[in-house]
Amino acid sequence: MLNLKPEVVAQIERVLSSVEMLLPKAINKVDWSTCHAANWRRHSFSGYLEPVKVTDTTTMDELLGVDKQKEIMDSNTRQFIAGFPANNALLWGSRGTGKSSLVKALLNAYASQGLRIVQVEKEDLIYISDIFNAVENEPYRFILLCDDLTFEAGELTYKLLKSALDGSVYSAPENVLIYVTSNRRYLIPEFESDNLGNRFVNNENQPGEVMEEKQSLSDRFGLWIPFHIFSQERYLDAVRLCIERESRARKITIPWSKELEEAAMNWSHEKTKRCGRTAFQFSKNWIGRYLLSGLPK
Repeated sequence: MLNLKPEVVAQIERVLSSVEMLLPKAINKVDWSTCHAANWRRHSFSGYLEPVKVTDTTTMDELLGVDKQKEIMDSNTRQFIAGFPANNALLWGSRGTGKSSLVKALLNAYASQGLRIVQVEKEDLIYISDIFNAVENEPYRFILLCDDLTFEAGELTYKLLKSALDGSVYSAPENVLIYVTSNRRYLIPEFESDNLGNRFVNNENQPGEVMEEKQSLSDRFGLWIPFHIFSQERYLDAVRLCIERESRARKITIPWSKELEEAAMNWSHEKTKRCGRTAFQFSKNWIGRYLLSGLPK
């Protein structure tokens, strides 16, 4: 047995402690039979799948004002679950209009049929091949979800996602589809100067090199689903649904009134937009105040 000096032992312990901090922590493999969703967590030079407890109970019927979008995404997801051809999808449009909620509703609808979700942040797309390797041999169908995704020009992860969608070195295995939500239809900023290079070919206005490059990523999604701001009628329907759902959960009755409707409209004006998120936030405020008013003074 080596007879090391105390200062050498202390130095070795410091080195081992530093190395241990760099190594991925010991974790159990995700049990997909009971876990329906996971996040990819970066750690030093690699990462791991972290199970997530799904607490969002949104159903397809509860999503208002996006009937066409629901129909397209529901059909595509059912095709995928059945092992039939299906497309990667880009859900783009105004914030709070139901893009992320639709993906969550699809998981709630089809988890019992083997659908699972792995969510990954933009910065972690550099590990996309590791994520694919982690799930490709599982007997489940996985949606790789990049939520609220935007890029700046020249980012490495932009090219990696493009390669994955192209079916090149980083191509997804047969049991993985990629769903992306974004406020930008091309996933990167658009500028007025982008159109300066446009040209006419056979009397048709065709985009120049800058716009061609900006469209090149979004074009690789088989489905391109737009989401728009609600009409006033749709917004009020969403408010009514949110209040009815929370009222049932709390076993109370909150009557619809002119006062409530006007308050909901004023709330949307202050938030500067009519959408599902605004309706949900208003309903929380209204119900909370309603319940508080019934407490003893």
